[in-house]
Amino acid sequence: MSSPSGAAGFDAANRLSEAARDLEVDLTSRQQAMLLQYMHLLNRWSKTYNLSAIRGDESILTHHVLDSLAIVPALARWAGGRIIRALDVGSGAGLPGVVMAIARADWFITTVDSVGKKAAFVRQAAGELGLSNLVSLHGRVERMPAVAAFDLIVSRAFATLTEFTELTEPRLASGGVWVAMKGRPPHDEIAKLPGHRSVFHVEQLVVPGLGAQRCLVWIRPT
Repeated sequence: MSSPSGAAGFDAANRLSEAARDLEVDLTSRQQAMLLQYMHLLNRWSKTYNLSAIRGDESILTHHVLDSLAIVPALARWAGGRIIRALDVGSGAGLPGVVMAIARADWFITTVDSVGKKAAFVRQAAGELGLSNLVSLHGRVERMPAVAAFDLIVSRAFATLTEFTELTEPRLASGGVWVAMKGRPPHDEIAKLPGHRSVFHVEQLVVPGLGAQRCLVWIRPT
């Protein structure tokens, strides 16, 4: 797999390797190469299809890939060694779903997005990267075809916590949880959650090189 060509002086491979160590995510050389190839695909497709406003290797690495990779240790601790099925709602160009699928080949990831070109990109990326554990669906999550329930449902800049959980509740397995990727802790959104859903943890994250607040909001049915 080829590495993306970056700006002068920027070594994407070295930066990725260092960040993975900082995050305590154990990536093989193949997994690192797959993440770099995903960056290359995202950069290339974005020039034609406007998949993301963030362009260039350094920004894509920090704002997309590392932002998504930073959640993997927290999800792995929750999974506790189990093989899990995860749904990434409003996945866009596959964030965090593609990164999760690369970092954890033992998890089964489904992404869904209402924008056809974004779902098509994720399908293309899954094919080129050989991600047999990744499925991309096009459509609104509330209209998804009947599929097996998911142990974990994750979103990144998708909707408010109430909308996120209401739209996806039929897809949540018994004992499953929701995980929302947010910037600052969304105290107002948490306060507005209906009584049959509860936030049981707000987890602060540090994304290498990002310099902005990030957190995970963990929610479960009550």
